[in-house]
Amino acid sequence: MRQNGWDKLPGWLCPALIAAIGLLLGVVSPAQAAQPIIRLCPPVGIQPRTADFQPGGIILTAFDRDSLWVYNIDRGSRYPLPETNPCGSNCHLSPDARWITYVSALDQSYARMRLDGTERTSLVRYASDVEWWSADTLLVWTPARTAYLLPASGEREVLDVRGVAKIQPGGRWGLIVRQDGDHFARGVINLELRDMPGIAQQFIDLGADVPYFNDAAWSPDGQWLAYVAPGSFDMQARIAGGEIFAVRPADGTRAQWTDLNSTYGAVRINGRTSGDLSWSPDGTRLAFWVIELLGPDPEGSLGAAMIHIFDTRTGEVTAYCGFSTDEHTPNPPRLIWSPDSTHLALGGNVPGDDKGYLLLALDTATGIFTQLSDGIYPTLGGPNPVAWGYAP
Repeated sequence: MRQNGWDKLPGWLCPALIAAIGLLLGVVSPAQAAQPIIRLCPPVGIQPRTADFQPGGIILTAFDRDSLWVYNIDRGSRYPLPETNPCGSNCHLSPDARWITYVSALDQSYARMRLDGTERTSLVRYASDVEWWSADTLLVWTPARTAYLLPASGEREVLDVRGVAKIQPGGRWGLIVRQDGDHFARGVINLELRDMPGIAQQFIDLGADVPYFNDAAWSPDGQWLAYVAPGSFDMQARIAGGEIFAVRPADGTRAQWTDLNSTYGAVRINGRTSGDLSWSPDGTRLAFWVIELLGPDPEGSLGAAMIHIFDTRTGEVTAYCGFSTDEHTPNPPRLIWSPDSTHLALGGNVPGDDKGYLLLALDTATGIFTQLSDGIYPTLGGPNPVAWGYAP
């Protein structure tokens, strides 16, 4: 009999069995995937912000539909940024957490600024997105879905991004989605070698691209691509639940990082949007939402969503039960790391209060959620924070 519910933690598969399954699937499954899930459930509710709350810095989000807003943690204050548009995942924090790319409300061009809105500099006039490929080089996506690298020198390097969804930070590998018969398939491909026959490891197959089971994100250093894919089949829910896998293109290593099925049965990880797996800035942990599947429909018959974190150093998975949400379809709240990799920021609605969506911070060491502010406005897909960085 399947044991559902966050309070049920049955045993786990032995490492030898997991390894055997991995060999059959052609996937390297490390022993850490068999470790039990740690529950971090402090005996307190959501706490109010104190004057000495740490870490400090600035969180960008929206408190109305018109612009980006600054929430200054150290001062406990917030204010709008004039001449900016609200943005979701198309505003990107620099690797040093001191700059943000944004869209100017004056001419819809891309620019950068400090997180308090100062030192604004124009970047690109014609683009659909501008990311940080490295500390001194931008990755520019055009509306025609071409892409090029733009270093500080200003000399462009055009990339072959046909069918590519995400490009490796600092590297030349890309996550590609392409039609394969009557479905879509995923893989990582070397952008420089993709059309050269006979070269090893120019393409690594990641299997079918299945909606609600296809989230993926590159680690900050570009070494690993973490991705969601269906794992073990759950006979009771009549669906194969999601698990987190990873691939390291440099040597072709593939790994299964979670074994959620042995604890919960079938689950859904995150939502329909691909790109919400959240890497800590130091590249050691991966945060995501886990939602129990109570039937074969990934959009219905679901449990609540709860934050989980996978530690790449130890293989441990931690569940944080101080806050959960039923507002998870098509997407749960975005999870944004603090620049020191200790806290997560998110927007959450607590039933029964009149504060609207709260700006919450999760201390990943204690499991305590803190209310930083209230009244986040749902723009561009939800009431989500955009970035957490340093004040100038």
